[in-house]
Amino acid sequence: MSTLWSRITDGASGLLGRMGGGAMQASGEMGLPVNLGSYDYAKNSGAQGKIQNIDQTLLWVVVALLMWGMIMVYSASIAMPDNPKFARYAQTHFLMRHIISIAIGFGVALLAFQVPLETWEKNARPLFIAALILLAAVLLPFIGKGVNGARRWISLGIINFQPSEFAKLAVIIYASDYMVRKMEVKERFFRAVLPMGAAVGLAGIFLLAEPDMGAFLVIAIIAMGILFLGGVNARMFFLILAILVFAFAMIIATSPWRRERIFAYLDPWDPTHTLGKGYQLSHSLIAIGRGEIFGVGLGGSVEKLHWLPEAHTDFLLAVIGEEFGLVGVVAVIGMFLWLSRRIMVIGRQALALDRTFAGLVAQGVGIWIGFQSFINMGVNLGALPTKGLTLPLMSYGGSAILMNMVAIAIVLRIDSENKQMMRGGRS
Repeated sequence: MSTLWSRITDGASGLLGRMGGGAMQASGEMGLPVNLGSYDYAKNSGAQGKIQNIDQTLLWVVVALLMWGMIMVYSASIAMPDNPKFARYAQTHFLMRHIISIAIGFGVALLAFQVPLETWEKNARPLFIAALILLAAVLLPFIGKGVNGARRWISLGIINFQPSEFAKLAVIIYASDYMVRKMEVKERFFRAVLPMGAAVGLAGIFLLAEPDMGAFLVIAIIAMGILFLGGVNARMFFLILAILVFAFAMIIATSPWRRERIFAYLDPWDPTHTLGKGYQLSHSLIAIGRGEIFGVGLGGSVEKLHWLPEAHTDFLLAVIGEEFGLVGVVAVIGMFLWLSRRIMVIGRQALALDRTFAGLVAQGVGIWIGFQSFINMGVNLGALPTKGLTLPLMSYGGSAILMNMVAIAIVLRIDSENKQMMRGGRS
């Protein structure tokens, strides 16, 4: 009897294996434009619980970036109380606030992971309207909080919330939903692209009034990327690109202090720029130059000792370069490159499964993380003009960390639903 039962189970296992292999072969024959990765769906078909659906490697890379960022924020800010401006702060002030931001972000990300993508799609327009309201509210004197001449934050007591970070995620969700709704008219410029351009333009007006040109640039690139990935033809894509380039060129041309930044970027060692708009860039380059190959060691940075402004936020990579050298900078670049690519692959998986909205959202997050990290690294390395953008998941900043973690949670949810569908279940 036991022999008969073992033969039955062996036969069933072989049949299921052949069916699984046939399905995978069939998907390969259909030419799905996606690499399904190393996840063994046949082996994990009996997995129970959503935790087993999570991309473990992606999760650990994010955790590694968060932990490394936390260490570097502490290293970059430990000497700040020596400055009379921060004399009342403890040496762990920024570290503790950063830890609190990560803890809050983790809790909100867990909640975001529980939300199905259908719910995000249904609430895309309300989320975008809420983002516009917050961007407008931050400009009001009794609501918005100004720092260094910019009004970008709303004080929530324990943290200062930056609406532009929420707007980045809201634009991703809204643009993805917009492309799903406009699939039938995506070949017509005025019916397909102009309404989306007007929406992003309105957000840009609020952002430039703060002013926050960096956030506007990121949002514009996200929207343009989603339009392209959503199927807008090449002619319209290059027309949009030309309009954006012209718009940003006019913004820079009509702003004297933005023009000074461009000139300082072109020659940061000129005496007229070194103590002016090129001050941060020149000291960032000095910090990276001091690090050489292997760095001066954790905590050994000299530039963070009141020479390099915003060392714990916009110029955290310069401190990493000084303390960990070229090896550390290359490691950070490699981790962000892998993270962005993996998020884009998850988006391609969703598109291959006819989950257009989910796929565009994932790829929008990939564009956000990849492009913003590229801009921040380029600024720190002197390859791009100075722009106030933080390094995602690493730099100090409560609302940035919060929204980055929520975005990653949504991507993990998309990946979980992808795997569930590949096993024959519902997303």
